[in-house]
Amino acid sequence: MSVEDTIKGIVTKIVRCDEKILTPESTWQDLKADSLDMVQILIAIEEKFDIEVPDEDAQEIKNFGEFVAYVEGRVAKKS
Repeated sequence: MSVEDTIKGIVTKIVRCDEKILTPESTWQDLKADSLDMVQILIAIEEKFDIEVPDEDAQEIKNFGEFVAYVEGRVAKKS
């Protein structure tokens, strides 16, 4: 399973949205994700990939595509 597919699974489970609406351009507002959803998503991602996402970095991420690219970059650096 790719990093993107794993992230999609986590996001759709927490936000309770259809995976089909998750595109690289989807914003958190498009998904109707609130701040609690975001915290839960970040915790799940950090645990799943054994990475840390600083709050400053998380606030800079504008859409799902950027989020996937960020996580992929962090995972690659860890290897």
